[in-house]
Amino acid sequence: MLDNLLLLIEFPALGADLVVNGLLIGAIFVLAAFGMALVWGVLNIINVAQGEFVMLGGFAALMAVEMGAPPLLSIPFAALVLFAIGWALYRLVIFRIVGRDLFISLLATFGMSIVLQQLCNEVFGSDVRSLEAGLGTMLLFDGAVAVAEIKLVAFALAVLLGLALWLLLKYARLGQAIRATSENARAAAILGIDTDRVYAATYALNAALCGAAGALVVMAWAVHPYIGLPYTVRSFLIVVVAGIGNVGAVVAAGLGLGAAENMAGFIFGTEFQIAFVFLLMVVVLVVRNLLLKRKRMYLE
Repeated sequence: MLDNLLLLIEFPALGADLVVNGLLIGAIFVLAAFGMALVWGVLNIINVAQGEFVMLGGFAALMAVEMGAPPLLSIPFAALVLFAIGWALYRLVIFRIVGRDLFISLLATFGMSIVLQQLCNEVFGSDVRSLEAGLGTMLLFDGAVAVAEIKLVAFALAVLLGLALWLLLKYARLGQAIRATSENARAAAILGIDTDRVYAATYALNAALCGAAGALVVMAWAVHPYIGLPYTVRSFLIVVVAGIGNVGAVVAAGLGLGAAENMAGFIFGTEFQIAFVFLLMVVVLVVRNLLLKRKRMYLE
């Protein structure tokens, strides 16, 4: 660990490379976190199957390319496939737990994640698979920083989808229905909004965002049936830090997590990178709980 720290001090360009690549990696985390924030804010459900949707998006992209589609076109294809899967899962499972205790939603979506893992293991096998994006590598700062162009695509997509999501929620009729339902579902229903349809669309939109993230994951790294949990934890951590309903904060938290995780992976070793994410989640939850307790004491 000390040797790695000395390397960073000795070669600042290496630190810049880690930070830049980490920020771009964080863009993929942001896509999944957008969806979790939506579902949590509107349906009051913590979707433990979030990472499995990312994994399914990766396999959907692989299928699209195997059918002859260009790699980059597999991103919207994966999003559409996951939108349909999200809608179907809402109709099969999620509608039964809307309005129930949060612990019940955790159990239900955890069970769903296990089922999705095992189904993908049976259908696609347990091998680690990746997809060549057909893009090159860009050299920045006189060659000191090397960035895979697929990561730049991920960053641009995260920014564009964040903007599109903000515009949808602010101006589109569906977005206004989603905001009204998240504020007060009973009042929204009295005013004529089909809240069940809003819930279904929200959950499907969440799955679509994860599908796009999964297509980027399989091109930037790799995919297998058991990659889901780290992406669920990352999404949860980002939403806890950023809060529900703040698109800009979700982007900032996701990019920051990507940079911190990339730096930690270099300093402590890649084998401890995921452990760092879990440890960070525990620290954030403890700190947040302490802050809430102080706020309550101050109000009393």
